[in-house]
Amino acid sequence: MRPRIYIDGHNLALDQGTGVATYARNLSFRLGGLGAEVGVLYGTRASPSRNELIREIAFFDNRVGEASSLLRSARAVRRTLLSPFGEYATGVPITGKVVANTFESRMPHYDHIWNVENGFTLAYNHFRHYRSRLAVRMPRPPQIMHWTYPLAMRVPGVKNIYTLHDLVPLRLPFTTLDHKRRYLRLNRLIVQKADHIITVSEASRTDIINLLGADPDKVTNTYQSVEIPRKFAEKPVNEAQDEIKGSFGLDWKGYFMFFGAIEPKKNVGRMIEAFLSSGSDLPLIIVGKQAWKSEEELKLLFDDHIRYQVQEGSILRTKRKIILLDYAPFRLLISLIRGAKAALFPSLYEGFGLPALEAMKLGTPVMTSNTSSLPEVVGEAAITVDPYDVRAMVEAIRALDTDPELRTWLAHAGPRRAALFGPEQYERRLADVYSRLGVQLEPGSGAATALPQAAE
Repeated sequence: MRPRIYIDGHNLALDQGTGVATYARNLSFRLGGLGAEVGVLYGTRASPSRNELIREIAFFDNRVGEASSLLRSARAVRRTLLSPFGEYATGVPITGKVVANTFESRMPHYDHIWNVENGFTLAYNHFRHYRSRLAVRMPRPPQIMHWTYPLAMRVPGVKNIYTLHDLVPLRLPFTTLDHKRRYLRLNRLIVQKADHIITVSEASRTDIINLLGADPDKVTNTYQSVEIPRKFAEKPVNEAQDEIKGSFGLDWKGYFMFFGAIEPKKNVGRMIEAFLSSGSDLPLIIVGKQAWKSEEELKLLFDDHIRYQVQEGSILRTKRKIILLDYAPFRLLISLIRGAKAALFPSLYEGFGLPALEAMKLGTPVMTSNTSSLPEVVGEAAITVDPYDVRAMVEAIRALDTDPELRTWLAHAGPRRAALFGPEQYERRLADVYSRLGVQLEPGSGAATALPQAAE
């Protein structure tokens, strides 16, 4: 029998992809590559039903209509009585009766799917009231439950391990909306109760030990895998050129680029200031959803009272140098990254820094930060600067703009560095952790070894 390892679908269920969603999805495929039986536990609004077709429909669209009032009342009473003792997961049949091609790019690798109605919200409220983790029971429990996020949940009677990506709400509290006191309590509880903690960089591992008091022997850094489907990463250059020219009017290697959420920790405001001060004639393309405090990060573009960065009368010309895109389909995003003269990623703090490595894997020169995990991840294959030093960023952008030999060297060094974080290496690091918990897995022994398509 194959070892059973389940993960949560907390971030996989989000409409917009996140870094943690990418982590969870890649993890599911690596578990498949290790030969594990993979289950994914969701916590959507879909309510249980005896009808398997309704359960399948509700997984993809919860607008299936309400159950009878009698049934809803019975569920409410049962939950009230049993809530201190946990919740029960229901199997979700994915039979193909529902045409779900639209969701294919976002789905993880799985052998079966489970759901607890509003499970993640219930876990949040359970922790607020009881200061403990919500127990989740299921008919066929795993040997290891691998939570990909600090969730107040556990599966009784099995090994529960948790991935803590970073401690940004504690290190840079002003950049997040988390309830800091509750966040600290939950993460301390997790490191105390977990069978093991996985993290994604030595910088994060140090933070978990120092800030949460974790036992160093219980915290392992596995890094992440950097995976881009070959159909996009190795698309003929002439096709990629046509895509970015036709879709965005951009020339190959004729622009700088940032991609990621526009939020305080990404340091977009200082990056824009540095780019405008660099004097480059090329545009800067920013691809990313505007998140919390994004208006402050973008203020230099839209506040006509801020004119000290540009000469009087040239503010409109300057604005046209910055192109904001809320969204680009994944296939176009990869072509955009490949076609950029350089990618700029001067984040204030990262647990891993996946965008920098993705650009490096595609052969695009990168400027990034010399803080948190980024130096250990990019090594010498990117330009690193102090993310608080605008002048240092200006000089780095100018070097990338004017020095073709530097760009050529970085374009060759980047893929070599990114190869250290490939799926095979990641599988070996994961297998080592699971073996210490009594579950033996063999890298390369499974079928799900490649992502069919990355999320759009």
